[in-house]
Amino acid sequence: MDTLRTMSITEARKNIFALAEKAQTPGVHFVLTEKGKPRAVLMSAEEFESLVETMEVERIFPDLNKDISEMKKALKTSAWKKWPTLEDIEKKWGIDDVVKNQKKNEIQTSLHKKSRKSAR
Repeated sequence: MDTLRTMSITEARKNIFALAEKAQTPGVHFVLTEKGKPRAVLMSAEEFESLVETMEVERIFPDLNKDISEMKKALKTSAWKKWPTLEDIEKKWGIDDVVKNQKKNEIQTSLHKKSRKSAR
């Protein structure tokens, strides 16, 4: 339920604590005006963060809906089975050796830290 309420900044100032509490309800927003023109919006921090995150995802993946549709079609037709795996891509780009060495170093570092702790 999207509820958009408009009020002057002066009116909002008188009731700011009550408005902040009401804005915690999902979909409840307040447009604050000055001389009849919109100047700001009051909404919950959680909803604001969600909105910003959604805009960022849409910026990074502008064709997300199309990609999702293609993925659903690929799942139905089993076309995804022909797609390269992560390992295939790593081999193609020569990343597989880097990944193996990185994992090896992580294990050695982890073992080194454990042996130092047990020596104390």
